[in-house]
Amino acid sequence: MLYFLFYQYIDGIFLLSFVYLLLGDTMKLDGLMIAHRGIFDNKQIPENSLLSFSKAIQLNYPIELDVQLTKDKQLVVFHDLSLERMCGTEKFISDLTLQELRNYSLLSTDEKIPSLQEVLDLVCGRVLLDIEVKHSSSIDVVASILLEVLKDYSGDVLLKSFQPNMVRYLKKHCSYPIGLLMTYFPTSKLYSYFMSSELLVQYTKADFIAVNKKIIEKKRIQKFRKKRPVFVWTLKEKKEFLIYKNWADSFLFDSSKRRF
Repeated sequence: MLYFLFYQYIDGIFLLSFVYLLLGDTMKLDGLMIAHRGIFDNKQIPENSLLSFSKAIQLNYPIELDVQLTKDKQLVVFHDLSLERMCGTEKFISDLTLQELRNYSLLSTDEKIPSLQEVLDLVCGRVLLDIEVKHSSSIDVVASILLEVLKDYSGDVLLKSFQPNMVRYLKKHCSYPIGLLMTYFPTSKLYSYFMSSELLVQYTKADFIAVNKKIIEKKRIQKFRKKRPVFVWTLKEKKEFLIYKNWADSFLFDSSKRRF
């Protein structure tokens, strides 16, 4: 895969963009600049919306998104478990059907919560998709539905999760690159260490690691880079890219604040 970096001037802002070309069947996992939940401002353009993804496609950015199951076992693209922040109601995604979710708008815009299939139809292989599978007590059910939805999609896809057992399951049942997400837990240093340990990486057999920027400089995290790419999330502005560019192989950025 070859990457071409260039600057674009769009809506009064300079943005670092790239185009990537596939060479054979190998997917390269370094050198990626990934639009976290698309290109959004959470005003006119909500996160994880078809509009935010269209903006990312326009700029040739790979797209990061979140998926979870509805009550009727449909995969939708939405970050939070509750609709409160994005739709103004305390109802939960898991308690509503896909059709019921159509009654809610994202941040009072015309945008609705998209299904994963709608996103796949929009993207159509034009940019890479970095899909986070949200926490679930039914790992096999969610993973099976996800892989069924993806089976006819021909574009580049990465899958990742905070759940070690989800990562391990996906590694066993598909050929997509699978990543383990890592963060820190202020209330428990021991738990934080375990959830970002080499033991857990070996257990999951993850192809890449996606790490909270607050722990990216730790020695154990940097050791992971000897065997697999490490992604860092989520960069908010250009100066952070300049800080973290030597600590990670690929980068997730938040378009609401980041400027290049």
